[in-house]
Amino acid sequence: MKQNQEIKGRAKYLRETIREHNHNYYVSDAPTIPDSEYDRLFRELQEIEKKYPELKTLDSPTERIGAEPLKSFDQVKHTIPMLSLDNAFTEDELKAFDRRIRDRLKTDESIEYACEPKLDGLAISLVYENGMLVQAATRGDGSVGENVTQNVKTIKSVPLRLRNDYPKTLEVRGEVFISKAGFEALNVMARKKEEKEFANPRNAAAGSLRQLNSKITASRPLSLYCYEVGKVTEGALADTHSGILKQLQHFGLPVVPETAVVKDGKGCWQYYEKMGVKRDSLPYDIDGVVYKVNRNDLQKKLGFVSRAPRWAVAHKFPAQEEITVIKAVEFQVGRTGALTPVARLEPVTVGGAIVSNATLHNVGEIERKDIRVGDTVIIRRAGDVIPEVVSVIKERRPKNTKTIVLPNKCPVCGSAIVSPEGEAIARCSGGLYCSAQRKEAIKHFASRKAMDIDGLGDKLVEQLVIVGLIDHVDDLYKLKLEQLAGLERMAEKSAQNLLEALEDSKSTTLPKFLYALGIREVGETTARNLALHFGSLDALGEVDEETLLGVADVGPVVAKQIYTFFRQPHNLQVIDSLLKAGIYWPAISVKPKLSHPLTGKTVVLTGALGSLTREEAKEKLLELGAKVSGSVSKKTDLVVAGEDAGSKLNKALELGVKVIDEKEFLEMVKS
Repeated sequence: MKQNQEIKGRAKYLRETIREHNHNYYVSDAPTIPDSEYDRLFRELQEIEKKYPELKTLDSPTERIGAEPLKSFDQVKHTIPMLSLDNAFTEDELKAFDRRIRDRLKTDESIEYACEPKLDGLAISLVYENGMLVQAATRGDGSVGENVTQNVKTIKSVPLRLRNDYPKTLEVRGEVFISKAGFEALNVMARKKEEKEFANPRNAAAGSLRQLNSKITASRPLSLYCYEVGKVTEGALADTHSGILKQLQHFGLPVVPETAVVKDGKGCWQYYEKMGVKRDSLPYDIDGVVYKVNRNDLQKKLGFVSRAPRWAVAHKFPAQEEITVIKAVEFQVGRTGALTPVARLEPVTVGGAIVSNATLHNVGEIERKDIRVGDTVIIRRAGDVIPEVVSVIKERRPKNTKTIVLPNKCPVCGSAIVSPEGEAIARCSGGLYCSAQRKEAIKHFASRKAMDIDGLGDKLVEQLVIVGLIDHVDDLYKLKLEQLAGLERMAEKSAQNLLEALEDSKSTTLPKFLYALGIREVGETTARNLALHFGSLDALGEVDEETLLGVADVGPVVAKQIYTFFRQPHNLQVIDSLLKAGIYWPAISVKPKLSHPLTGKTVVLTGALGSLTREEAKEKLLELGAKVSGSVSKKTDLVVAGEDAGSKLNKALELGVKVIDEKEFLEMVKS
């Protein structure tokens, strides 16, 4: 008994001591012991908690190492919305902000502003109950965010328990970020592991915080600075913003050091200029500064607009720009087949980073800005935005510039490029064959509404592609037991189950097969209409665009996509290989054109039907040429309401949409 009390006391002492050293190191930036001593204390606590798990507490420093991966994040509704800030970009806009404050307060007296750097990170809400961290949530849309408590617990500058005389409930808002040094170290590690490097600290911080596996978050060099409070109960706060920041430090929470209190717009401008000079030497990235009326009573009097407080503004630094030359332009193919033109630049340093590539977005943007190879251009790199070409300096245009032309064939697979009239985005038509699109094509092919290959999830598809077992969808039916069983985390039983699922999937329907091909703009309904209209794959593959326009739900853009898809030899090779693998479906008799009251109508099903399932009702509607929608709108022609019909029925009644019951529906279908 005495020994247990001694161990319990030792564990408590270690937690409190380590907590104190964490505060000294991460918050006060004044460590009092060497790292080796800290590591010894930490390991001792780990050993005690491992041997006596009942002694482990929720706020133990060892909780920062991360927990088991989550499947998804829960949603959190913010008690007080996390609002955005209005922006100012010039001295005149700053003066206008200061003038609006005076006008609303009806005063000519000096206004005190609290100033702070605007960190380039991710906004976060922390809730402490009785001093203990109980919840952390992202800003989300301002009203609802994601619960990232497990991940935030891994951030060493976030206290799991507050210090001193804290309120019973304290919600504090802050910014999660990665320092410049931490970001460089992160990318050095990525290079060593031959992994993709992070684009910028802001993206790295956001991605790290939103990991479903908090052990990954724990390995990232995240930091936090607090900048305001939300909900507070049973605790007195200072009557100024700057005073509250000092209280937060008193509670053990980290606050950005470069804060200041100034007077009037002139003082704000001087702070802005000072931070602009210091910006590059700061240990973290900032994209501007924030001014807040310092007195809380004046903040309350000024109030809010719909999305932002009237008493605060973010003064953004100018976007960082530089001049360089376009040496060449290449077209990259994305996972959905979209072509993106990328300018290869004469390397130039922008915002502390060497930039050699910039996005040109699309051909329409190239034409609008009149960009050519050989042009001298202004490029911009601002925050987490990919470097872009802002404009051309035409005075420097040489005589031998080259016009940028959209290729007519995919640079990856050689398939034809489809560029629908009126659309800015051009796409590769080799969806079944193009290696740039193969992962998405295979995932879609295997999905439930397509070939419904049980057990072939996204992660397994990624794995099969990475190890080189599949290049295209037809390779799925060439997989062998020994190949699958040799994969990581794939036992022989699982491999056999997948092979059986692949065999089962060979028996399908023509509409499902057409949908599985992943032809752009061809969804379930269009695939069914095509199958019923033409009756066979061969017939569909031979028709022209004009004939396709005679199919229900097929317009000019869809017709062009279908026609082009069946003219690509690569796609036809894959389809032929799939059919040779044994995929088959029942023959379809082409039905005569229907003339039914429901043909072409948009119908919504809601509630439970007694004599048939929702899917059976949907099938009947599709056979009659109706469109089945999942939501009610002004474009809805008819709602079929079964038992316990809810919000869809209410909305239909509000909009004046015709509503019928199951009996009327069956009579209408029979007619």
